[in-house]
Amino acid sequence: MQCYTWIMTTIHSTLAHLSDDELLIEVRRLSELERQATAHLIASLVELDARRLYFAQGCSSLFTYCTQILRLSEHAAYGRIEAARAARRFPVVLELLADGAITLTGVGLLAPHLTPENHRELLNSARHKSKREVEYLVACLRPQPAVPSIVRKLPTPKPPETLSVDRGPTQSDAPAPPSVAPPPNRPAVLGPLAPDRYKVQLTVSRETYEKLRRAQDLLRHTIPNVDAAAIFDRALSLLVADLEKKKLAATERPRPASASSLKSRHISAAVRRKVWARDGGQCAFVGTNGRCTERGFLEFHHVVPYAGGGATTVENLELRCRGHNAYEAERWFGPLLVRETAPLWGRTRSRPSPAGVSRFHPAVQGTLFRRPTSCTLRRAKSATIEPRPGWRNWQTLGT
Repeated sequence: MQCYTWIMTTIHSTLAHLSDDELLIEVRRLSELERQATAHLIASLVELDARRLYFAQGCSSLFTYCTQILRLSEHAAYGRIEAARAARRFPVVLELLADGAITLTGVGLLAPHLTPENHRELLNSARHKSKREVEYLVACLRPQPAVPSIVRKLPTPKPPETLSVDRGPTQSDAPAPPSVAPPPNRPAVLGPLAPDRYKVQLTVSRETYEKLRRAQDLLRHTIPNVDAAAIFDRALSLLVADLEKKKLAATERPRPASASSLKSRHISAAVRRKVWARDGGQCAFVGTNGRCTERGFLEFHHVVPYAGGGATTVENLELRCRGHNAYEAERWFGPLLVRETAPLWGRTRSRPSPAGVSRFHPAVQGTLFRRPTSCTLRRAKSATIEPRPGWRNWQTLGT
């Protein structure tokens, strides 16, 4: 244990002295070495399995050898054994693994469908594909029939049996055994069955089940078979339309854009629609290896921060994921100095020191802290007037 601690301390101290560019190069080099080592291990497992050397080691199978002798987890052992058996039939798998063109997960998904006729085409089509994309590729190759819509109640777990001991009249005073907590819900299952069909399996609460039954009763005239998939589709259509209306200001009849003040931080509906359509509902941050692919947790980002005089216009707004929005804010203002503070009527944080202010971008010096008006201060300090939601401390910074 002491040796392990010393090794980790040495490695950490070595990496801490690397520059950003040197660390990126080192990580890529180590990742390449890991892929080559994995491919070499799989090639060795192919030969070891052919010779059945695990029997002499006291193991009944290659899986037992990998878990007990090589100390691999069950998941890691299974993935490497599947890849080894696929590589025995098609050695090109080892080359693709070493190059990083395909992952062990992708090999495991494709292995049952590889044949001497299609293995090259299928493996090439899976190059640099994610797990979802490989699953879709398999569904296109081997479509599965649609599954029926099933709604059933899950069994209630039984409490563990306990031995009862008769202790006389004081037995009734004994506390009741604790109730068994229900098992945690399993994650929802979502996977393709065919190019145009997907399987969705999830666990819902009693309240959600009652809503489903109520919807089925109300839709008897429109959907006589009360198919849960059709109701699910209708509900999602309404939900998506409502969310797009709230977040993106989507509408079939947009009003003419009003002349809003460029000094206002408020983003008008017309501006939100144009920015979202231009960026395609995707983070618009472009790094050294290309554009960010994130489509969740998107925010409207001021290219020139509002605190630095940036206008709330289509040209100065772009979509950013939450991570890149915070990343660019730290690049502009400095680390740990872009956190929004609590409202005036709540718990406040200390104002950054003048030494910290000097680390901000020169373009925003002197414009970071917008003092509130006297009316705002009177309303915030008054005990009889509730501040409106959305008010922020005058120390708040924004990008």
